[in-house]
Amino acid sequence: MSSSQFRSWLDVAAEEAKAGRDSGGVPIGAALISAEGTVLGRGHNRRVQDGDPSAHGETSAFRAAGRQRTYQGTTMVTTLSPCWYCSGLVRQFGISRVVIGEARTFFGGHEWLAENGVDVVLLDDPDCVGLMTEFIDKHPNLWFEDIGVDDEPERDA
Repeated sequence: MSSSQFRSWLDVAAEEAKAGRDSGGVPIGAALISAEGTVLGRGHNRRVQDGDPSAHGETSAFRAAGRQRTYQGTTMVTTLSPCWYCSGLVRQFGISRVVIGEARTFFGGHEWLAENGVDVVLLDDPDCVGLMTEFIDKHPNLWFEDIGVDDEPERDA
């Protein structure tokens, strides 16, 4: 696969991220790509819109793809490094490759994926970085809620 192919797939995920942002949600988009290079499913983070904490970009794309006989050879393309939940989805179903737009604003589980045989491609795309940086600046509480960070001080039990 070429870098230009990865970037064209990232464009699909970025469109989804912008759709998520424009509908009041967290701008993270994803697409599941077949071994032949076609888009099987695409989606964006919908946890705010749906009130569903499990509706991440990768899970939305995965669900939109529907059942597949196998996920071997498929690629999950995401605008942001996948969290542990989404990294687990990749491992659970044997998705072969993950293409990541950026990992500056959030460094998820992609090293763990690589250590466990998943081909990881980090594009470090400035547009993806800008999209998340702008969102984090405007909505820090929503961002920290989404990534599971508890900003409350610890209390003695």
